[in-house]
Formats: sequence, structure tokens, C-alpha cells
Amino acid sequence: MKRILLLGIVLLAAYGFSKKELKWVAIGDSITYLNDHLNETGNRVTKGYMSRVTGTLPFVHYINKGYNGWTAGRIAENFDSLYVPRADVYTVFLGTNDWWQGRPIGTLKDYETNSGNQTVFGSFRIIIDKLRTTSRKARIILITPMKRADFVYLFDQRNHAWGSYKARKGQTLARVAAAVVAVGRAGHTEVIDLYNDRELAEKDLVHFKRLKNPHTGAYQDYTYPGFQQIPFNPETDAYPYPAAAVDLTYDGLHPSDKGCRIIADRIVTLLKK
Repeated sequence: MKRILLLGIVLLAAYGFSKKELKWVAIGDSITYLNDHLNETGNRVTKGYMSRVTGTLPFVHYINKGYNGWTAGRIAENFDSLYVPRADVYTVFLGTNDWWQGRPIGTLKDYETNSGNQTVFGSFRIIIDKLRTTSRKARIILITPMKRADFVYLFDQRNHAWGSYKARKGQTLARVAAAVVAVGRAGHTEVIDLYNDRELAEKDLVHFKRLKNPHTGAYQDYTYPGFQQIPFNPETDAYPYPAAAVDLTYDGLHPSDKGCRIIADRIVTLLKK
């Protein structure tokens, strides 16, 4: 009995007291925001990616700085009014809204020369510089946007967008993700590349999209990539992603429990180092 008690004390000392408490500030868009607003997912998500990280690593404590619909440009422009606190770790998970809103991606030179907030590259330079001013020794981890299927907002299907299989204003989401990776290399920051993650493949974002057959008018469950060619009328059609359609995302864009678990796993892997 004494040996068991002694072993327990040793293990507690090794694993319970050896980990320094870490303050983590997660900067992002709606994917980050929804972690603490699960009702806005229609409760299709039961635990966001940040909660999953801190559930696995209890010495990590997060602060949510996610903003619905925000771009890297808007974060850069408003950074000083967001009251981002000092932290040990910052994650920056942005880019998908920059792509959809058609913001110019720019070039690596925009980052290197700190050219301003006119391009995605320039926006990331501003954000990273602000973070380093806020907490000079903090780790900064950039997270690329993940691929997306056709997005249809759960509570207003007039809010919809096509997926990353198609360019938006002449730019692909793949190029935005590549820009984030390039910024990581140039700025000597860690990068989690969700866009090219094999477990977040485009074909697995949803099981199907329920749409009217253009020839018969009857609803049919179209799988990837077939649904990309079938029209969707938000004024007359039923919501195309019933619960059975949920796979990596619950609405074509925002990660489901399954998607959040994968994102959390990638962050945990880095934070354990």
C-alpha cells in the first residue's frame, strides 16, 4: 500500500507539477468565436477546438479572441482596440474570410517590407508585429484556413458561399493558405497547415448535400464532387445539410466535433513540445 502511495506521489510530482501554466490567446474568426457560443451552431458542435485543447492539456488556459466574419485585415486594423493580453502562446487562425471577401493576397514582399494593411501578407505582418510587442517571448503559431465546401448558414440560408474548389475574384483559398505558410517561414513562426492536412480532405467535409434534382424536382443527396454542379435556391429550397450530412463540418465551412477534434490534436501536438 505504501509503495502504491509513493508511486502516486512520484507520478503527481512528475506530471502534475512539472508543467508550467500557459496562457493561450486564440485570435481568429467565427471558427474560433463559436468555441464559446455553441448555441450558434444549433448545438451541432458540443465542444470547440479550444476547449478540446485545454481538456487534454489542463495546464493551458485559453482566451477567446475570435470575431464572426472578420478578416486578417480587420484584425490588423483594429488590433489596438481588441485588448489582446500578454500571453505565453498566440494562435492566429485567419484567412478564409479574406479569401471570400476578395482581399488581395499580395506577395511575400508585402510582409518583408511591412507595406501596410492592403494585402493579406501585409495584414499578417501587422498582427505578428503587434503580438511580439505585446509579449516579446511568446510563441506564435499560425494556422492556415482549412478547405471548405459550399457554405450555407444554418439560421439564414440566404447567407451562402461556394467552396474552395472555385476561385473567388481570381484568387484561390489554396493561395491564401500558401501565403500563411510563407509568412511562417519568413517570420520564424510555427505553422499548422490545415489546408493540406490529409485528415481534412475536401471530400470529407460533408457526407452529402441535399438538393433538388434539376430534372425531377425531387430532393436527392449528392456527394462530393457532384453537388458542386447542382443549383441551390436559398429562397425556395430546404436547408441542404441535415444532421446526417455532418462530417468534418456541419455547414460546409465550420468544423463539426470531428473537425474540431483534428484541429485540437494539431495544436496539442505543438503545445506538448
